[in-house]
Amino acid sequence: MGDTTKLANLIDPEVLANYIDKKLIDNIVFAPLAEVDTTLVGNPGDTLKFPSYAYIGAASDLTEGSAISTVSLNASAVSVQIKEAGKGVEITDTAILSAYGDPVEEIASQLLKSMADKVDVDFLATMASAASEMTASSVSTVLDISNALELFGEDIDGQKALIVPPAMYTKIRNTKDWAPASEFAAGALVRGAVGQIFGCDIMVSNRLKTSGNSYIVKPGALRLVLKRDTLLEADRDIMRRVNVYTATKHYVTYLYNASGLIKLTA
Repeated sequence: MGDTTKLANLIDPEVLANYIDKKLIDNIVFAPLAEVDTTLVGNPGDTLKFPSYAYIGAASDLTEGSAISTVSLNASAVSVQIKEAGKGVEITDTAILSAYGDPVEEIASQLLKSMADKVDVDFLATMASAASEMTASSVSTVLDISNALELFGEDIDGQKALIVPPAMYTKIRNTKDWAPASEFAAGALVRGAVGQIFGCDIMVSNRLKTSGNSYIVKPGALRLVLKRDTLLEADRDIMRRVNVYTATKHYVTYLYNASGLIKLTA
């Protein structure tokens, strides 16, 4: 007698968890703007402290034989605490065994999208709570965006992304300074960039409709700290013949380099 195919053979939680882990970073929209930190993976503790060093200032002129003046290197510590996020899916035996299409693949893709979306939501929340010294107020026109870039000072060069609500993108697209994505797709900083203006790759986010805020972000300004690989668990209700799959992730997003983010308030 041959082996019997069981539901556990059709959906393997460990396989799905590995799939989500491998694909997660690629599916996080803001991942190209962030560094991924795995310091806490496999290590005890749920809090990470990192130093924020104050600039020592420009070098001074010297005369022959004169001593070099010294200054203190000052640093402050910033702490970030890991959080947990999760999502669950229910599916019946009938759906698994008889449904048209591939419900197993659908569960994997839906959980992956759910986890990636949550990280992106947290990245936007991190940007929204950024320190006020890099904030340009009353930004409502494309010219205001150009003027806000001066907050980067001499560090204005280099790749950067402009994240805007749909209404602001409409204004940008109707100006002579806008360049369509087709003109620079090969060198785009972020996946899904819809155009470019003032050296910034443009990203449109429906999540900014409510606040109306926009953000200019340099690569490395954000950081994603991962504590544990995705945990996918399975349970079964034998009375209802329903299978439950839950995915959880321990992580945190935070602003690592405040000088790499400009917050544009509506």
